[in-house]
This record gives sequence, C-alpha cells and structure tokens, in this order.
Amino acid sequence: AADQLRPVGVGLNLLPYAVRELTELGLGDELAATAVAPEAMVHFDRHGNRIWAEPRGLALGYRWPQYSVHRGALQLLLLDAVRDRLGDHAVRTGTAFVRLAEREGGGLRVILRDMARAREYGVRVRALVGADGLHSTVRAVLHPGEGPPLWNGIRMWRGTAEWHPVLGGRTVAVAGSNTAAKLVVYPISRPYQERGRALLNWVAEVRFPATHHHGLAGPADWNRSGRLSDVLPHYAGWRIGDLDVPALLAATRHILEYPMVDRDPLPRWGHGLVTLLGDAAHPMYPVGSNGGSQAILDARVLARCLAHTEPDREAGLRAYEGIRREAANAVVLANRDMPADRILHAVAERAPDGFDRVEDVLTPEELGELNAAYRRTTGTDVAELNARGSWGVG
Repeated sequence: AADQLRPVGVGLNLLPYAVRELTELGLGDELAATAVAPEAMVHFDRHGNRIWAEPRGLALGYRWPQYSVHRGALQLLLLDAVRDRLGDHAVRTGTAFVRLAEREGGGLRVILRDMARAREYGVRVRALVGADGLHSTVRAVLHPGEGPPLWNGIRMWRGTAEWHPVLGGRTVAVAGSNTAAKLVVYPISRPYQERGRALLNWVAEVRFPATHHHGLAGPADWNRSGRLSDVLPHYAGWRIGDLDVPALLAATRHILEYPMVDRDPLPRWGHGLVTLLGDAAHPMYPVGSNGGSQAILDARVLARCLAHTEPDREAGLRAYEGIRREAANAVVLANRDMPADRILHAVAERAPDGFDRVEDVLTPEELGELNAAYRRTTGTDVAELNARGSWGVG
C-alpha cells in the first residue's frame, strides 16, 4: 500500500527463463541497457580458493541471457511499460486490500482502504490476483490461521556499494556455505560498468545455532535497516580474488537485514475468481535466483490462461494454478534442501585453512553433485527451455 512508487531494494538475478518472458514482452533492450549479463558463477572457500565454476546465460547455451539488475531499476522499467501500454490509471498507489465482499454479477466486489484518507470503499473487479508478497493479505483471507513465515535460522544482510570492477567484472561470486557464513557478490549496473566502475550487490548469510531460535528472530521486513557492526565480524579477513570483503561491507551506506524465510507449499492457491502469484503464492529461500524469476513466469502463464479461456475467468485461474502450483512448490522444497551448501560445508571441514587443488578435497562424484544441485534449484534444463514454445497469448 505504498503511497508512491520509488526504486527500492538491492539486486537480484533474473534467470534465462524469466529473461525470455520479458524479452518476448518487448523489454529486452531496456533490460540490456540497465542490467549486467554475468558470464560465470564461481564458488570459493572463505580464503578465496576456487572450488567450482559454471558459465551463465548465453555462455551456458541458453538462447537468452541471465541478468543481474537493481531491483528498483527493474521495478521502474516494468512500471513504465505498464503505464505506456495500459495508461496511468492502471496503477493505483496508497491503496490496500482489506477483504472480499461477495460475488457480483460476473465478477467480485472487494473492499479496499484509501490509506491517505483512512477510509474503506468497495470496488467491483473481474478477478482478484493476490501478488502482494510474503505478508500477503489476500493469502491470509484465503488461508486463515497460517501463522508467520518459517525461519530456517539464517539471517541475511544485504547492500550495494560503488566499487572498482572485481573478478573480471561479470562474475557471480559465492564464498563459504550456509552451514556457517556465506557471501554472494555480483555487479548489477551496466551504466556503472560503462564508466569503468561497478555497482556491487552483496548478500551475507549467517546461520545461528538452534539455541538462538526464538520464533522468527526479527520481522521479515524487506526494508529493515541493519548494522555494519552485526555483520562485519563474521567476515573478518575474507578475501575473494581481488575483492577485499570487509572493505566492501564497510563502504556500504545502507545495509538491510532480515531473516531467511519461506512458507509451506499450499494444496491450492485460490478459488472462484481469486488466485495468488509470486511470493504471495510460493515464498521461497533465495537459493538459485528463483524468487523474482518464478513470479515473472507466473504472470506470463496467468495472462495466457486468462486469454485462452475468456470469458470464463474462473477456468483461466484454475488452468494457471494447474500449470504453476506444483512446479513452483517443487522449487520451494528444492531450495529448502540446499544440497550445494552441504558439499561446500564439507570443503570448509576438510580444508579449514584452504587448499591448493580442489580435487584433493572433493571427490569427482561430489563435484558432479555440486553441479547437479544448481541444476535442481534453478529448475530449468538448457535444451528444454530453448525448445519450449512461447507462453505468449498469441
């Protein structure tokens, strides 16, 4: 229920299956102008020793790139596209969903709240799609009594900082493991890149022992400010190639902090003329860069199903859920498993002071499992995506 739309947040990765959908919507050039297309994902131990690497996007054989982008830049790109194609009236700010009222003719009557005037009013809609995030009010109405999000014991700190290009300038770097402390770093701005600089997005993940688990251990508020003094001690002395990790963290002006949470998969998302989309439907751990990408895929499938079943919108919503619910739920569960982190933890246990050759630390089978683990959490085979037909409505 924001009163205005501002570019907020930090960075995110868009996987090729999501970039395909945005490209087919005519947004490929705008994405390319603001985002960075990483060439590789590289895993390191906390000492900067290279464990494993794999190409990303086009270099891996996809017909579409992977992009790393500032969340706020992506939001504004999408907002401009909506207003350009549907008109300014298509986006209403300062308005919160309160409750469903009743079926009305061929649609629904819903109660909204004008946040500025602190008053409720009814409006007739053709259908209701709850795309209102982790703390979805629409989900709470459809599935009352669900309780708070589920915390896995990991707290996350995130931030962005202007920096010099590191690790070749197009690398998603992952160091450490979720069994103790982990760091993910990647550049997210092409304009910075064109000036010979980098806008680096970083995510620090620290697991706390079960004795520290008191419910959620803090609100899952994506805009909650964090403190450098809380995160910096966990990364003292860390260096990844030419990246001085403590220096990067210390150079960050605004740090965000929140728990890593998800929710249990639902047996159904909606009913009648109501459904859910994105984090409202399937909030998941940020593993494999799937969160935002899955929401984009949801939206494309939903649009196609509604277009192909019009005027029976209820049939369209159920068709959408039939295609997306089990697939998205499978990603939620795969992300919980975190198989890659188990292998990366083994590296830390077997070689706490570093290593010269990863083959002396991991068996060929374990290295193969690390590769397979990322295939499972990203959930898309290269040949399968390249060959699949379009989700466009045409």
